Amino acid sequence: MKKTFPLKAEGKNPERMLEATKHEIRKYIKRERRRDLPEGVDFWDFDCKFGTSSETASVAHLAELVPLIDALVKSDGEQFYVEILSKHGHRQTRVHAENRAESTEE
Repeated sequence: MKKTFPLKAEGKNPERMLEATKHEIRKYIKRERRRDLPEGVDFWDFDCKFGTSSETASVAHLAELVPLIDALVKSDGEQFYVEILSKHGHRQTRVHAENRAESTEE
């Protein structure tokens, strides 16, 4: 998804437009996560960018998108650009606390 969302439009309630854009973003993420996983892939991960335009967009974490949108609305932004691209995710094995303590003692 690569899209510029307007926040203000004549004849439309700005709060409803804001909630509609958040809903569209969440709906897209849910739809992408429902897709079948290829063999050897653990989950769908996402590369995200956020900014006022496509040229000024910077890398953002998926969980930061909604707070970034809210911050832009508070600063009276006119529009924002969101880029969300799905990618293959692979789980990392965690090192347990006991193993870490043993490795630091040596």
